[in-house]
Amino acid sequence: MGTANGIQRDINRFLNHLRDERRLSAHTISAYRRDLEKFTDFLTRREITTLRQLVIAQARMFPAQLNQSGLSSRSIQRALSAVRTLYRYLLRESKVAINPFLTARDVGHSQAVIAPRAERRLPPTLSIEEIAQLVTIDPRTDLDRRDRAILELFYSSGLRLAELSGLDLGDLDLGDAMVRVMGKGAKTRIVPIGGYAREAVLAWLNVRPACARESEQALFVNRSGTRLGARAIQQRVAVWAQRQGLGRRVHPHMLRHSFASHLLESSSDLRAVQELLGHADISTTQVYTHLDFQHLAQVYDNAHPRARRKKAG
Repeated sequence: MGTANGIQRDINRFLNHLRDERRLSAHTISAYRRDLEKFTDFLTRREITTLRQLVIAQARMFPAQLNQSGLSSRSIQRALSAVRTLYRYLLRESKVAINPFLTARDVGHSQAVIAPRAERRLPPTLSIEEIAQLVTIDPRTDLDRRDRAILELFYSSGLRLAELSGLDLGDLDLGDAMVRVMGKGAKTRIVPIGGYAREAVLAWLNVRPACARESEQALFVNRSGTRLGARAIQQRVAVWAQRQGLGRRVHPHMLRHSFASHLLESSSDLRAVQELLGHADISTTQVYTHLDFQHLAQVYDNAHPRARRKKAG
C-alpha cells in the first residue's frame, strides 16, 4: 500500500470480497464502488497515499467534504457506511492498524465520525375535509361496505397496513369499541374504535358471512373469501381516493399520519398519541408535531387575551 495505486488495489480486493465471499448483488457492489470513488477523491485531494496513513482527525473531514459538495445527509451516511465496511475488512486482513471511521457506539459521540443530521421529512397527511370526502361512501355492494369499514378503521384507530390486514374477528370488541392489534416487534396494544368506524365495521360484519369462507377468521376477506392481503388493501385505498375525487394519490400510511396529526392538533398529548400509534420511542411520534403555523396563529389570536389590540369604539 505504498502508493495511490495501492489504495485502489486494496479497494478492488475489498469489492472482490463483497462479490465472492459475501455474495452481494452487482447493484450493491456498484453502489459501494461509487461511494469509495468519492473516498478516493478525498484522499487524493489531501495527498494521502495509503489507507493506513489516515487518522481520525482527517477522517472527520470526509463527511464535511461531501456535505460541502451538496450531497444529501442520507447519501453521506451511505458513503460513511461503505468506508467503515472497507476498513473492517482491512483490519481483518491486517492491512491497517485502526478503523478511523468508528461509530459513536464504538468510541462515543465526541470522537466518532458522523454525517450531518438528516432533515426528517414530514409525512404527507390529508386534511379533515379530505378524510371526510374519502370515507363518506354510499355502499352499493358488500365489498363496498368492506372497503368503507377499512377506510374508517384506518383513520379511526391509526393502524398500520400490516396491523389492519392481520386483524381477526376475535380481535374486535365492538361492545367496548376496542380492537386488539399486533404491532411491530410482536407487541400487542388495544386501541379505541370511533363511532363512525364502529358503525361501518358492524355494517360489514352483517354481510361478511355471505362473503367469507366458513372457517376463515380474518376480519376482512377478498372475493375468494380468504384474508384480504396488504397489497389488495393498498389498491382499494387508492381506488377509493380516485373515486371520491381527492385528486391525489392516497396510501394507508397517509391515513395513519392523518390520524396522528389531527389528534395532536386537537389534544397536544404526545404521550397518548405515542401509545395509540404503538411507537416504542417518543421521538418517532414527534415527527407529527408539525402543526400548521397559520392554524396556530389563528388559535393564538382567538385565545390569547393580549394577542391583538381591541378596536377603538
